[in-house]
Amino acid sequence: MTKKMIGLILVAAGLVACAGAEQKPSAGQVIFESYCVTCHGPKGHGDGPIAAQLPAAPADLSMLKASNDGVFPAANVMTQIYGYPGRYHKGMMPEFGPILNGPMVEWTSPQGETVLTPQPLLDLVSYLETLQE
Repeated sequence: MTKKMIGLILVAAGLVACAGAEQKPSAGQVIFESYCVTCHGPKGHGDGPIAAQLPAAPADLSMLKASNDGVFPAANVMTQIYGYPGRYHKGMMPEFGPILNGPMVEWTSPQGETVLTPQPLLDLVSYLETLQE
């Protein structure tokens, strides 16, 4: 067997191993699956298992970018998820701020402002951005 053949076999074996390995979900995906899927559904379409039982339909999270002229509105999404005191009596979405507390990191807004933000919130918002259609 030549060195070239051995190399090809090793490459093929590596590809097979990679194809069979499950990809570990991101931190944001874990948060989404733990707290958001029930209302918003696995793809964020607002079709979760309890969506039909709610008095107001959950938002279709897969269309956030499309409904914002092609720009993912990260700051608005963070505000909606994390919230602010007194807002929760106006809508159906519960307060998630305390659940998403964690190490504070610097996040730079599209306007260039640096804001200390909980890492789990950034993880979740990053995952939501991957759901955009």
